[in-house]
Amino acid sequence: MVKFILARFQSFGPAFKGLFAFVKKEGQAKIHLLATIVVIAASFYFQITKAEWIAVVFAIALVWATEMLNTAIEKLVDFCSDERLPILKFIKDVAAGAVLIAAFAAIAVALIIFLPYLSQL
Repeated sequence: MVKFILARFQSFGPAFKGLFAFVKKEGQAKIHLLATIVVIAASFYFQITKAEWIAVVFAIALVWATEMLNTAIEKLVDFCSDERLPILKFIKDVAAGAVLIAAFAAIAVALIIFLPYLSQL
């Protein structure tokens, strides 16, 4: 049983390596990290409710997950072909569009949650 549990924990290794590599190598990851820190700091400062925390956590996770998937898709497409094929452009554009939707949703969540707190200052 202990070996099974240890094996499960070890399976997280590649995921953490991927996360750290993403933050280290991708410029947009640094922007997301800064935004994440600012939003979490504001959440503590304004003492947002549990329900608001849930929305903030999901918004942050959605943006990070879509950005990481977008980056993986872009790297894979670039690796597979040097050609400028319309289908490859479409694939990359659609992946980038997913990030845009996630970012807009996160901005909407931030406005809904933080504007009332900011208006009280």
